[in-house]
Amino acid sequence: MSAPEVPVQLESVPPGADAKTSLGPGCRTPCTVSVPAPDAGFSVTFSMDKYQPQTIPVQVIRNSGDFNSSPPVVMDPSPVVAELQPMPGAPPKAVKHMRPKKPKPQKSAASAAAPAPATTGSAFPAPPPRQ
Repeated sequence: MSAPEVPVQLESVPPGADAKTSLGPGCRTPCTVSVPAPDAGFSVTFSMDKYQPQTIPVQVIRNSGDFNSSPPVVMDPSPVVAELQPMPGAPPKAVKHMRPKKPKPQKSAASAAAPAPATTGSAFPAPPPRQ
């Protein structure tokens, strides 16, 4: 008689990671895989481009049932959720880095330091003379 299969729900932050159980089956998150109910715990490894892989241990808890039924199997944690961390030095996908603008070349140091003379066609009135 083969071991009963139990569903394992797999999720990741961000979604879209490849999740593979140490028992064989895997999928792309969020998803559910069926695994043969193991006698001991197993692990799920989540991997995604530009993120550090993460392995989550899963405990298998067998609740004792009566003699006529097989004991129910509970997975802990359920669902299995991994929060993936960005690789060091790799910017997260959501952030776009803008290139700094190149400074405009200055014509000469003298014209940049001296204020521009007031023009007669200015939209602002000339300040009153000081007394």
